[in-house]
Amino acid sequence: MLLSERVDAFFNALIAKTEHQNELLIGKCQSDVRLTSTQEHILMLLKDGKLTNTDLAKELSISQAAVSKAVKQLVQKNLVASVKDGKDGRVSYLTLTEEGAPIATEHAEHHQSTLQVYETILAQFSEMDQEVIDRFVDELSRKVL
Repeated sequence: MLLSERVDAFFNALIAKTEHQNELLIGKCQSDVRLTSTQEHILMLLKDGKLTNTDLAKELSISQAAVSKAVKQLVQKNLVASVKDGKDGRVSYLTLTEEGAPIATEHAEHHQSTLQVYETILAQFSEMDQEVIDRFVDELSRKVL
């Protein structure tokens, strides 16, 4: 099989695995709470402080409707709370609840463990190989993103 065909097969398998997800994390989440990738990412973003639906939509590059749907389920599971702004009652901020905080932390740790897997794999390549990989990712990003 040609290398181009292997790259194509890899990306097609990756897309199939991550369909309807905002990210690819290696391994499984430790929490028993069943959440979508979007919901987990929202929790992780709220770990750093309160945000609005609009803030989350921009950060995740998804629609406000998608954020609203995910947040509604997080509120129902008591993982996120909506708090009105004291100065402008039209603005609501989302914050983590006590139940949501450990899940947000676990998701952030899952991100770090995924990065460690990448680093371990890349460490098996020479510095010159890593430069080629870096150039490949740059060129592919320019064409695709």
